[in-house]
Parts: sequence; structure tokens; C-alpha cells
Amino acid sequence: MSIPTDRPATWFVTGTSRGLGLELVVQVLQRGDNLAATTRTVERLTTALDGRVDTSKLLALNVDLRDSDAVGRAVEETVSRFGGLDVVVNNAGYGYLGAVEEASPDDVRDMLDVQVVGVWNVLRAALPVLRGQRSGHVVTVSSVLGLTAVPGWALYCAGKFAVEGISEALAAEVADFNVEVTIVEPGYLRTDFLTTDALALPAAPSDAYPAIREMVHSHLELQGNQLGDPVKAAERMIEKVVAGGGPLRLVLGSDSHAYATAKVEALRANLDAARDTAAATDHPRA
Repeated sequence: MSIPTDRPATWFVTGTSRGLGLELVVQVLQRGDNLAATTRTVERLTTALDGRVDTSKLLALNVDLRDSDAVGRAVEETVSRFGGLDVVVNNAGYGYLGAVEEASPDDVRDMLDVQVVGVWNVLRAALPVLRGQRSGHVVTVSSVLGLTAVPGWALYCAGKFAVEGISEALAAEVADFNVEVTIVEPGYLRTDFLTTDALALPAAPSDAYPAIREMVHSHLELQGNQLGDPVKAAERMIEKVVAGGGPLRLVLGSDSHAYATAKVEALRANLDAARDTAAATDHPRA
């Protein structure tokens, strides 16, 4: 078990004011666990929770995840308030839909600062606590687009591919300290992820990519009709943490499973095609 069974667990969750993060907040508090919830807008979080759940065990924190000092203070405040830390969920993020050449330098920096640097800041602050107590669980909310890439999502995929690599290495690094790692790979969840409030678009779209303009339109039209249920997704994530063990990756949604399976099959075909030629670049064996 990666979380305690004799007392309420303490969770630290990022990106909690809407979507999957908000649903996690509700369900963790309904369990009676302690929860530190970081967000860029505490007011939006508290408004969203009003009347839905008892918030007496909630510590809501305004945190810019790009600021390592602020993240460190948030983790320290969590441990001070609740006496420890058991589960860390890196959930914060946003979408970006545009061609590779349409992403400006600021677009790239902003995305990677949140999706990669922010995750690293949380891990650097939280791991000494988990490692010191020799228990805990780290959950990274990636995406099926952390396993496979599709046109228009290159910048988002760049961030998610990165956190997949970080988390895979981390799992091996902390296993001896009884700290578990889970990578969550959802498909499309019926949240506000595909609204213009949550989905960033290039400031200067190019006429050279009409297919991507159509993709943007179709994704905005998809809002409200996504296949995945965020309530069930949060339930499954919590079940995985409570049960402990199992595979490194938690695939959520039949769409995610189909995309991931297609990637594995394409990679296998690529490897099979290279079987007889890969060794050509080796030094001769002595």
C-alpha cells in the first residue's frame, strides 16, 4: 500500500479549479482525506466547490507552478497543516492546437514551463518528504498524446512526451523507497478542455494549414460530446492509488486505448523492419 490505512491520507493536487482536477478534489474530500489543492485562482476553486462537499480538510493554495520557491512553500505548508504528505498528483496543464511552425517562442516556453518545469518543481519539493518517510504515491496526469502524436498537437505532445519520460525514470529511481508512480493517460474527457478558455491557439495562424484550421473547428464543436466521463476517471485514479501496485500506466477511455494500441503496432512494425539493419552501425565484435 502506498497510502495509509489507519488515518486519512494527505493529497497534494495541482490544477484543481476545473475539469479532472476539480473532480479529484471533490472525491478526495468525500473520502475524508486531507487535500492541498493548488490553482492559479483560489476564488474559482472555492466557488466551484460551494455546497458540493465539506471543505474543512481543504487547503486551497494560489501557486504559480513555474516558481520553484512558491511550490516549495506550498509543500511545506501542506506538511505543516496536515502533518505529512502521501499522494502527489501533477494534473495542471492546458491544450494547444496549432502547427509546429505556428507556435511562437512564447507559446513554446509557456507550455513547457507549465507542463514540464512545473512538474519538476513539484517533484523536487515533494520527493524528499516521500523518500524520507519511505512511502507515498506520485501520479502524473499525462495523455494518450504522451504516447502518440497527431498533427496540430505537437506542442502539447512535446510537454506530455516529456512528463512520460520523467515519470518512467522516476518510477525506477524511487522504487527502493516504497514510493509508487502512476502515469495516467486519458483520452478526451467531457470537461472544458476543448473550450477557448482552456485551449490555446496560435496568435498568427497560417493559411498553409487548412486541415489544422478544420481540426480546430471540429475540436471546438466536440466540446460537450467527448467520450470520457471525468467523474469515472477520477474514481479510477483514486482506486489505483488506494489499491497500489499494478502497471505503471493507467489508460482511461476506449479512445485512449485505441490510439495507444495503434502506436504500439506501428512501432512494432518499424522495429521489425529494422531488425536486420540496426546492427550495421555497431563496431565489429572482438
